[in-house]
Amino acid sequence: MRRTWLWAIGLAVVALAVLAAFHFWSLKADLRVATGPKGSVAYRFMEAFAELAQKDHPRVRVELVPVADLAASSKAVETGTAELAIVRSDAATPSNGETIAILRRDAVAFLTPPKSPVDSVGALSGRTVAIPAGPLESFDSQALDTILSYFDVSPASVKRIFLPANEIGEAIRAHHAAAAFAVGPVGPGPVVDVVRSMTARGGGAPTLLAIDEADAINQRFPGFESLDAPAGAFRGRPEVPGDTVTTLAVTYRLVSPDVMPDAVAGAIARSLFRTKARLEAMTPLAAQIEAPDPDAKNPVLPVHPGVASYLNEGDQSFFDEIQQYLYLGGLGLSIAGSLAAVLVSSLNRRKSLGERRQIDRLLQLADDALSAQEEDLKTLETDLKGVVAWFVTTQSVDASNAAAFEIAISHARHAIDIRRQMLRPGGPGEGPGHAPPGETSARSAALA
Repeated sequence: MRRTWLWAIGLAVVALAVLAAFHFWSLKADLRVATGPKGSVAYRFMEAFAELAQKDHPRVRVELVPVADLAASSKAVETGTAELAIVRSDAATPSNGETIAILRRDAVAFLTPPKSPVDSVGALSGRTVAIPAGPLESFDSQALDTILSYFDVSPASVKRIFLPANEIGEAIRAHHAAAAFAVGPVGPGPVVDVVRSMTARGGGAPTLLAIDEADAINQRFPGFESLDAPAGAFRGRPEVPGDTVTTLAVTYRLVSPDVMPDAVAGAIARSLFRTKARLEAMTPLAAQIEAPDPDAKNPVLPVHPGVASYLNEGDQSFFDEIQQYLYLGGLGLSIAGSLAAVLVSSLNRRKSLGERRQIDRLLQLADDALSAQEEDLKTLETDLKGVVAWFVTTQSVDASNAAAFEIAISHARHAIDIRRQMLRPGGPGEGPGHAPPGETSARSAALA
């Protein structure tokens, strides 16, 4: 009984400790965020996000982790050295990454000068393409290789030169390049800068090559998406393109590892979407933040389940989230309590069986004493002392068994003493009052 109470008290203490730990730990979080190189657009965005996150959630601590480039950002998520990072859907995506939000959708633009003989991507074979120089030039070049491979154009057959965007127009006019390849948003960015350079000095509006196979390319290379660029998307006067043109796009995504808890991922997405206006005032990258499609089947960077739940079910109050955790915690404690009860019951049953065996042993000692010789009596007496020592040292006998133990010990001691007297010359066993062993054994059994 005493042990049962100790178990109950222990479980209550554990339950209180779990609830206290949940209260203190669930309300705070440490987030390591891969930022990109210092001074980059990604770094400024993450810096702004960290500032707002810590201002709105004092118990959230954001640690900025500068990395070299997009590949390093992906590696940080993959190796667990960062909980959040910005990655590009076509460039070295982490195998365990899941999407929190889409930060920007960039168009893939093949631009040719007026009256160019290059009227398709396939016609670039054997020609030179100019690419805007900068920190993303290697990733843009890899994107070009991927697209060329779809059209069965060997990447090695297409030479490329990397120039500042404002010099690309002059290089094309000087026939150093047949076309330009740029990746950037609809609006200010690399594509608009290249178009401006190509139209300078009366160069005329460039042509944005259509990629009607965009959906098929997406099936083979899921990092790319189909995008319908509207008329004037990259310049208003003259319009570039002159009409809606289908091309490709890549997305910049805020991603987390798939082991991030659903509640944390949902809370980050909710905070990001709610503070979009404030983030826009701090960094231009925030202007195009959008929620990912929770039903998208794209195998690259799937939507985090916590974000999908938030988008599908709407906002949940903090109390609702607490209830979910308390339910799970209560369920765990209930299971633990049941297991503890089974364990206590098993221990009590085992203890009771052990005590019963000792009582049976005492009764057997009494019966054995009736026919024992002097040497055997010494052995039986040693056994009796052992049982008595066990009884005294364990101090674990229930009150219901204590009386039986006392009777059994007295009975065994009495049987040994009587037998010893009977074995003495002139003892009771030599006289007419000696009782047959079978009869005495029966009395022992009755006493039991």
